[in-house]
Parts: sequence; structure tokens; C-alpha cells
Amino acid sequence: MLFNSIDFAIFFPIVFICYWFVFSKNYKLQNAFLLVASYFFYACWDWKFLFLLFFVTSVNYYFANAISVIEQAKKRKSLLVIIVCINLIVLGYFKYFNFFIESFTGSYTLFNIPLIIPFIQVLLPLGISFYTFQNIAYVTDVYRKHSEPSKDFLSFSLFIAFFPQLISGPIERFNHLMPQITTKRYFNYAIAVNATRMILLGLFEKMVIADNCALLVNDIYSNFETHSGSTLFFGTILYSFQIYGDFSGYSHIAIGCAGLLGFTLKANFNYPYLAKNIADFWRRWHMSFSSWLRDYVYFPLGGSKKGDIIQIRNLIIVFVISGVWHGATWTFVIYGFIHAFLYIIYVYYKKWMHYNNIVLSATANSVTDLLAVFSTFTVLALARVFFKSHTVSEAMLYFKLMFNRSLFTKPDISRGFLLLLFLFLFAEYFQRNKKHLLDIDFIPSRTVRYTLYLIILFVTLYFAGQSESFIYFQF
Repeated sequence: MLFNSIDFAIFFPIVFICYWFVFSKNYKLQNAFLLVASYFFYACWDWKFLFLLFFVTSVNYYFANAISVIEQAKKRKSLLVIIVCINLIVLGYFKYFNFFIESFTGSYTLFNIPLIIPFIQVLLPLGISFYTFQNIAYVTDVYRKHSEPSKDFLSFSLFIAFFPQLISGPIERFNHLMPQITTKRYFNYAIAVNATRMILLGLFEKMVIADNCALLVNDIYSNFETHSGSTLFFGTILYSFQIYGDFSGYSHIAIGCAGLLGFTLKANFNYPYLAKNIADFWRRWHMSFSSWLRDYVYFPLGGSKKGDIIQIRNLIIVFVISGVWHGATWTFVIYGFIHAFLYIIYVYYKKWMHYNNIVLSATANSVTDLLAVFSTFTVLALARVFFKSHTVSEAMLYFKLMFNRSLFTKPDISRGFLLLLFLFLFAEYFQRNKKHLLDIDFIPSRTVRYTLYLIILFVTLYFAGQSESFIYFQF
């Protein structure tokens, strides 16, 4: 069930009422109820994958406890390697089996060698990338002795399956979420108000920004050969807003729903389109994922401490993983390489600035910052052509048709909708020092604040585009 569906509008109030009014006397009963609700929520897509979710939960629970009681370093490391491999094999089978079979048979076709392999269409379980990475982080932290393993299987199961963040994150850390699960929660009015605002913001981002962008983007990309270069260019801009509104919208709704149940989830976005460079972007975009890559891939590989060549290697590995994590196609591999290339350029640009002791004036910094934000957004938007395209050849053709004389013609896109996106971005700039866009407690009048909330609710319902599934469900 989608967060923006009637089904969820019925499901969540029932969960909320039962949670606070039926099971509130005992947090363990609340946990049991939330686990049942989470499994029901997941089963609404495909109940058969509940067995997979239960399997990986059980295996990681067992291995983490086994690692914690073993003293020998080699045995502990061996168990860690085994459980990480189990997680990756499960993820690899469901997410990458089709990709490897198609690539393998395709390589033989290049040499005109007929090769026929029975094709099995493997379905992708929802949220498998997210709960796999959450499990890997947990067992790794237990191995590093950063976390004590859970001795309560029910609580651990809820940690993995908690329905607000099960499908698309944020990817939670054990030391952050588990203490909240294993202690009594109390309803807090102020927290509930802020959580409701975040849900409203998420619905606006999803239903107004993302879904309306999707109508235009799908039309442009499905018939891109017939559009002008300027329309194709703005199509990439619209897709960037679509994917941001879609994923940020999901995250805000997830954090808001968790907040109404007494839980605090980590923030996942921090105005990423105001980033001044690629490093700043990754500090603001999908923050739970980027911090996971930093802590469990980049640092274990040596980070930047083993020389320039090793750092370049590590950056390439990290960003290729980030690309392939999104999907099993060569377009995502290239998308990862583009981000690695941009990050490497940025790293050496910073070193060059430092070695030459170049310091810009305040005025120059202001102009530079504005240009940096514009150029960072534009380059990353263009890179998303590979993210959106089904094949590399399709992406290259899109670029070829974009960068011709028609790039300087009038785009076939509503100016009114482009103005809405501009106002949305301007509002983010104005609120850049706040936790989220609707954090407007600086307005002293409660009447004015609630009037603004009602206006946003009306705009969301009135201008809601055709309901679309969340993009990151496929990852």
C-alpha cells in the first residue's frame, strides 16, 4: 500500500489508535502489535516475500549473537564474512540474477556464438536493498564491538521490519533505533505536531511535485525523438525534481509516521539542490545511504589515508556500488562512474586551492557559491539521463538530440509548472537553516501557521497529479 493511498489512510489511523489506546500500557505489547502491522503492511504487496524477510532477520539475529560470544579474532571475522556473504547472495540473486544472465548471453552474441539459457524472471522483493544494508550494518557493528547484539528476537524483528522505513528507508542504525524499541514510548503533543507537518510536506512533495513532474517526464522520455533539445533539457530538470520530490516525500512521510508512534528516524535529505559541489550534495542527499557507504565501504577500504591512488580507487568503488545499488543495468554503472569522476575532480580541486593558498573574498564567495549551486545541480541533472534511460544507447541518443540547435528554442513545457518548481526551490533556500520546509515556528501567530498548513493541504489535494508508485520502491 502506498503512503498516498486510501488504503494507507485507513491502515495508519487504525494502527495509531490501537498502538496508543489499546496497547499503551506495555511497550512489549506495542512492539508485538507494530511487528504484526509491519508484516501486514509488507504482505499487502506480496505475502510470499514475508518468508524471505523472516529468513534474513533470523539468520542475522543468530550470527550477530554468535559473533558476540566468540573471542578468537579469526573465528569472529569468518562468521562476519559468512553472514555478509549470505546477505549479499540473497540480494544479488533477487536483484541482479537477470542482469548477469542477460550480460553473459550477450557476451557470447558479440562473437556470434549461439547460447540459449532458460530464462527465469526473478521478481524483486520490495525494500530488499534497504533491509539488507541495515542487516549488514548491524552485524558489522556487533563484530566491531560498537553494538551489543539484541537478545530479544521480537524487538530485533521490529528493528528490521518497522513499516514506516521498511520499503525505502531511511537506513537505520541499530544503536539509534533499537534503544527506542526497547523502552517505553510516551505520546508527545509537540513531537506529534511536527510529525504531522512532515507528513503534510511529504504528501505535497510526492503528490504535487513528483507526480506532476512524472506526467511530463514520462511523456518526454517515451517519445524523446520527437522533442526539441530545449524540451529534452528541461525534461532532465523535471526528472531531477520528480525523483527528489518522490524520495524526499517518502522519507518525510516515513519520519512523520514514525514520529506519531513515538520514534525518531534519521533525516534523509537536507536541501540537496542547494549543494555547492558533489561532496556537499552527497552530504545532503539520501544521507542514511551515503553515511552507510562511508562507514561500511569507504573507511574499511582505507578512505583517503593510504595515498592518492588508493583514494581514487576507493571513491570509484564506492560510487559504482552506489550506482549498481539502484539497479542492475549498465546505465547505473555509468551513473556511478560519473559521480566518482566528479568527486575525484572536486577532491583534487580542493587540494590545488589549498596548496596554492587561494582564498576568495566575501563578494567573490557569494558569486561563486551561486554559480556553484547552479552548475552542481545542472551537471547532476544531466547525469540522471543515464539514471532514467533503459539502455546506454538510449541515453546517448537522448544527449545527441538534446545538444543541437533546437536546444536554444522555446521548450514545450508549461511555464506555470516551471514557476511552481522555482518557488519550491526558493522556499527551500529561505528555509535552508530549518530542519524541514514546514518548520515555520518562527511565525508567532498560531492562526497564521495553521492557515498556511490548510492552504498547503488544499493545494496538495487540488493539484495532485496522477498517483504514481514511489520510484525508490524498485531499488
